[in-house]
Parts: sequence; structure tokens; C-alpha cells
Amino acid sequence: MRKNSFAKLVAIIAVIVGVFFYYVSPLAHSIKQGLDLQGGTHVVLEAVDTPEAQVNEDAVQRVVKIIEKRVNELGLTEPIIQRQGERRIIVELPGIKDPEEAIAVLGKTAMLEFQDEQGNTVLTGTDLKDAKAQIDHANQNMVALEFSDEGGKKFAELTAKNVGKTIAILLDKQMLTNPRVNEPITGGKAVITGSRTIEEAQHLAILLRSGSLPVKVDIVETRTVGPTLGQDSKDKSEFAFTVGIAAIIIFMLAFYRLSGFIANITLMAYVLMLLFSLKMLDATLTLPGIAGIILSVGMAVDANVLIFERFKEEHRAGKTLMAAMDAGFSRAFATILDSNVTTFLAAVVLFFMGTGTIKGFAVTLGLGIVLSMFSAVTFTQYLLKLLIASRVVTNDRFFGAPGVKKNDEV
Repeated sequence: MRKNSFAKLVAIIAVIVGVFFYYVSPLAHSIKQGLDLQGGTHVVLEAVDTPEAQVNEDAVQRVVKIIEKRVNELGLTEPIIQRQGERRIIVELPGIKDPEEAIAVLGKTAMLEFQDEQGNTVLTGTDLKDAKAQIDHANQNMVALEFSDEGGKKFAELTAKNVGKTIAILLDKQMLTNPRVNEPITGGKAVITGSRTIEEAQHLAILLRSGSLPVKVDIVETRTVGPTLGQDSKDKSEFAFTVGIAAIIIFMLAFYRLSGFIANITLMAYVLMLLFSLKMLDATLTLPGIAGIILSVGMAVDANVLIFERFKEEHRAGKTLMAAMDAGFSRAFATILDSNVTTFLAAVVLFFMGTGTIKGFAVTLGLGIVLSMFSAVTFTQYLLKLLIASRVVTNDRFFGAPGVKKNDEV
């Protein structure tokens, strides 16, 4: 039993240490980086009223969709396009080399086209009056189109000439959909079927309504972050993280000896889980996000400190190492849960109420809290049980828990 516990312990530690040093750097660098880490352009747009078009919720939503499509055509890595208030839209373009060209692209007029199989444009976005997602009586997801009077005539002629063929619908020369014409369509209305979900139909409807910017949009702020400044921020963040981790490792070893060593191994596993989770979530890492990671690491260590202090108290009271360890985890759990839940709720509020990089901070902090709870309460406890059960070390001083005069029994 003792040999088996020791073998398991050594194997787990070897795997964690090996995986950590082999994967931590490439895993960290594989996570997408935000504007403040790699440089780029930050643009704030504002929709304004004109005599021709008044700003409303639908108009702003359509502007966002058009801008998303235009920005994605620039081939940027993880651009950020989000609403700010009722009329403003924030666009962050990480890694862009020509900010003025990007800004020009954001302001161009989109072109919606309906083409026959020969590639001739018969209708444009000006001929389309509306497009809405619907579910028919057969529970099919579809998009209902309504044309202007002139557009309805053009569409009737187009469909009459292309029965059994397809009509290409393009936005900015990119294919949106390619529906098949079953019969001539008159009356200025038509439907496009084939959407797998109602969300997909809604997305297509918004794009179809976005033949051009529905309202005037002004650029109210432009800020460029140079790649040198972004690299400097990244280098300082990595240095701060390295120094912080090193300080934590030394502190835990100095104050809690073997218990601290187990906590450090758990911390390595925690960092790997956190980075892997961010990678799987396709998260974008920013400076506030790094701050959230560092704060969550501190909370993970804080949980271990609470557990080990309880462990020492129980051991001083005369309990064996194993019994003291079980009691320490049990008594510390309520305190750990309370502190982590309150912080997690704050992260939730920041995520739903904040914008931009504040959300990045909330994501890394909230995710870090969940993983730190898991690692401290389950992983650290399991490794400590294996260590104590192996009886390789029985002297209480090696666990940072002096003060018991009698011999320990596992």
C-alpha cells in the first residue's frame, strides 16, 4: 500500500512537471492576443440621425453586422466589434499594419446584388425593402423577403427567366446564399428556405437587410497602439507573471515544506488547465485578462494557505497527519467557498455590465476561480493523501506543522 501510494505520487508529479515545462510556453503563446499586447487600431463609430434615416435599434444592429463582415475580410486575427451604449460601436483591429486603410474600409458603402447564373446583376440592395427570419407551418426556418415596387418587378422577371436554376445573392462580392428558383415569384415577396436553425435564418436576414449602411456613421475616435508598445506590454506582463510565480513557489516551500511542494505541483496543473481552457474557449488575451489570471493564481494559493493553516492547527491538537489533513480540508472549505463565490459573482457582474477588455478580465478571473477551487479542494487533497499514506516522511516538521510531541499514525 505504501509503495503503491508513493509510486502513484511520483508518477503524477513527473507527468505534471514534464507537461508543464514542455507545453506551458507554446500553449501560452498560442492564445490569441488583444490590441494592447500586439498593437493595432482602436476605432469608435457613432450612428447619427439624418433627414433620410433615423437611428434605431435595428439600424445599429445592421451596421454592426456590415462592419463585422468588412473587418473579417481584412484577414485580421480576432478583431473585436461590439456595441457601446445605444449608438456607438467599438472596433478593435489587432495587428493591423495600415490603420488608415482599415478605417477607409469601415466607411465604404456595402453592395448587395442579386445575380442570375450568367453573373449579371439584376437587383441591388436598394430594391430590397425588408428581410425577416420566420418559421413556417411545417416548422421550417426561412427568410421572408419583401421588395420595393420596382424591385418586385425586377425580381418577378428574374425568377421567371431562371425557373429550375439558382440565383446568387452577394454582399460586397461575397456569396451570402444561392437559392434555387422553383417557380416565378410575383407580388414583390419571396422566401428563402434551407436555414438549419432560426438563429442562422436571423443572421442571413440581417445581412440581406444590410445592402448598405442604413444610417450615417461618423468616426468619433481613433487610437493606434504601435507594435513596439504592445510588445513592451507583453514582455512586462510575462516578467511580472514569472516573478509572481517564483515568489509563490519560494513562499510555499519556505512556510509549508512538503505541503507547499504539493501546492506548487498543483499550481503547475492549475496554470496548464487555465491556459488550455482559454485556448479551447478561443479567448483573446489582453492586459486586464493577464491581471485576472494573476489574481486567480493568488486566490488559488490563498486557498492552499487556508487549508494548510487548518491542517497545522488540527495536527497541533493531537490528530495524526492523515486525520489532521482531512479535518483541515473540511474546516477550510466553507471559508474558501465563501470567498470564491463572492469574487465569482463580481466577475459575473463585470462580464455582463462591462465592455471590451473588462469582459476579458472577468472571463479569466471567473474561469480561474472555478479551476482554483477544483485544484485546491480535490487535486491538492489527493496528492497529500498519497504523500502521507506512503509514509516516506513522517516527521511533522516536513509538513510545516511542528508542535506535536507524540508519534504520528496514519
